[in-house]
Amino acid sequence: MTDEALLSAAQVSKAWPFEEARKLLKRYPAGKPGGAPVLFETGYGPSGLPHIGTFQEVLRTTLVRRAYETLTGGAPTRLVAFSDDMDGLRKVPDNVPNQGLLTAYLGHPLSRIPDPFGKYESFAHHNNAMLREFLDRFGFDYEFVSSSDQYNSGAFDDALRGILRHWQAIMDIMLPTLREERRQTYSPVLPVSPKTGQVLQVPVEVVDAEAGLVRFEDHGELVESCILGGNSKLQWKVDWAMRWVALGVDYEMCGKDLTDSVRESGRITRALGATPPEGLIYELFLDEEGQKISKSKGNGLTIDQWLTYGSEESLGLFLFREPKSAKSLHTGIIAKNVDEYWQFREKLPSQPIEQQLGNPVWHLLRANGYHGGDGDKLPVTYGLLLNLVGVLGAQATREQVWSYLGNYVADADPARHPELDKLVTNALAYNRDLIAPTLKRRRPEGGEAAALAALDEELAATSDDATAEELQNIVYEIGKDPHYGFEQLRDWFKCLYETLLGSSQGPRMGSFIALYGIANTRKLIAEALA
Repeated sequence: MTDEALLSAAQVSKAWPFEEARKLLKRYPAGKPGGAPVLFETGYGPSGLPHIGTFQEVLRTTLVRRAYETLTGGAPTRLVAFSDDMDGLRKVPDNVPNQGLLTAYLGHPLSRIPDPFGKYESFAHHNNAMLREFLDRFGFDYEFVSSSDQYNSGAFDDALRGILRHWQAIMDIMLPTLREERRQTYSPVLPVSPKTGQVLQVPVEVVDAEAGLVRFEDHGELVESCILGGNSKLQWKVDWAMRWVALGVDYEMCGKDLTDSVRESGRITRALGATPPEGLIYELFLDEEGQKISKSKGNGLTIDQWLTYGSEESLGLFLFREPKSAKSLHTGIIAKNVDEYWQFREKLPSQPIEQQLGNPVWHLLRANGYHGGDGDKLPVTYGLLLNLVGVLGAQATREQVWSYLGNYVADADPARHPELDKLVTNALAYNRDLIAPTLKRRRPEGGEAAALAALDEELAATSDDATAEELQNIVYEIGKDPHYGFEQLRDWFKCLYETLLGSSQGPRMGSFIALYGIANTRKLIAEALA
């Protein structure tokens, strides 16, 4: 494949990262003038710990970043992970220690509140460290930028003066979007009280825009104060626009819940004389019941839970797909995404370039600079692995699973198959926590017992080295025999899954028998018939 072929395919690819990147390409066909990097940004609110939403936003933004680099032949780019740690603490999180300590600092900037964990100089510093550790864990290429550092160092001062200069224009944008009661006290600038250090929600009058002077009431006293150098924080929508202008942000995506913020922050950005960034508004996650995921309800799935039961790559595949469509996020989808990731990965090397660019794995591998190599096929599907572990029971061990894999996988050694070995660990956890507690095999009904007895008889006469395909054919022939009364083959397979595996769904039975072994499968049949 030549660079020209890649570029030609990328220019017309319908994969969403390329569609997003082409928005930027219209602005900067060959990168920014003067060689400055195109700036991609993701935001993080450090009042809580990083979560799956944080991961998805950085991953998806990275995919667009790499697509833009491909379209421009390598124009320079940057990814900034921005922490809004000048925000005032609105409520005390449930999952932190020393809640009384935090209660005393309600309303104070997060970067000026003691760390309840006692490890860092502030609560924000603690959560910022967790963010960097979280992003580093997945190998993201990013630069960390702290809101409090930008405010306190004066890096935002020129942009803050711009807010004061365009005060009325900003008020004209924001006031019509507010309830009448809120309009009476609204101010784009939230001054930090010289008395208490709290971020104040009070009306503000501009005294001198160039000097940064404003007038406001501070706990009953009318005061004049300079908002520069970390002595203020902007309201959310104004702050977002100011940040876009100050940092020169070219691309930022966000969730559907921020649609209004995107619109109003964009209008404020234009009022400040700049162009808003391009971006994608993505849909939010739903739980298994189709309800919106809420951290307070606890009806979501954490990133650690996903990585306990599935691979990082499978999570990447889930997040890659259809970002503009709402998706259910629960443990039941993990196994499917693991196997589909490896199906996409196996296809990739043989696909023409146009199809490669539509293959999610092409984008996911390039997110961190990996361009393919060995190990593009998994010797056993994750679904089959889960069925094996399911029949072995909740007390199954890694060594026990690998002993069975020796029936099916050439050179069945964890060191030779590290990706499979990781999935063995995932499968053991999945079975222990999610399958074993609910596993229940039913008794055969009607002609099912005779069909199982026939399968046992056929297996008894079959060589131990029979292939999965040969074993599958044996299963097929019994299911097609009208003597046993199965209207469709799927009824026979459902019988096998429910009586032998205790599940309503399962693998190709020929593959399972080859993996589990003929003798062991006959024991399962005997147990079912008993």
